[in-house]
Amino acid sequence: MPVVTIQPSGKTIEVSIGTTLLAAVMKAGEAIANKCQGKAECGACHIFVLEGRKSVSRTTPSENAKLDSIVGVGSKSRLACQVIVGEEDVTLELLNFASGR
Repeated sequence: MPVVTIQPSGKTIEVSIGTTLLAAVMKAGEAIANKCQGKAECGACHIFVLEGRKSVSRTTPSENAKLDSIVGVGSKSRLACQVIVGEEDVTLELLNFASGR
């Protein structure tokens, strides 16, 4: 099973292939904002995928559209609700404004 590492806390959690990063972060007990129930409408779960980007799902048109409207987006930006874990381990960074802190 792939392992998701959550930065900056360093928490790790094993997840099944097909799990969203939003579900993984919540299962690990980390705070992450999410207002649209995983529909890529709010952008609140904006994260950086630091490692394992080639193994996760590709960006969808709706995710791209939402990311285009968010300040602070970079090449590693994704919406946690839209990223589906593949076979490889993934490291993500929770952003202060996304984690509700």
